[in-house]
Amino acid sequence: MSCPHCEADAVAFAAPPALREHAPADAAAICTRCLRVVPAAEAGFEGDAPADPDLSAVDPAFPSGEAGVALALCCGKLESFALNRASIEALVRHAEEAGADAFAFFDRLDAPDAAFDLDRRRAALHDAI
Repeated sequence: MSCPHCEADAVAFAAPPALREHAPADAAAICTRCLRVVPAAEAGFEGDAPADPDLSAVDPAFPSGEAGVALALCCGKLESFALNRASIEALVRHAEEAGADAFAFFDRLDAPDAAFDLDRRRAALHDAI
């Protein structure tokens, strides 16, 4: 399974019902390099996506469970903070309600090849939320 944008490996996951409005499909995938989120089928994944994926392949900072999925979906929205602000805020809130420290996650996230400027997005997150 690979990212349709940069050909790096991707990790598939099922979007929980509470997060589906923020996901590109019921089964999505996050790229291990650029952090884009696409429908799992676009990344070549077939079958049932895991509800509790191992997102540590993307970065060890990812928490497990629904908090990790919310933060993965949030990463997929960060390419356009202005257009996705409401969704980003909802996903951060959901991740925190699920037990994650979203700001600590973004501070630890190491993604030099992300499709967005991670340092600028960190600052925007701290200012906005």
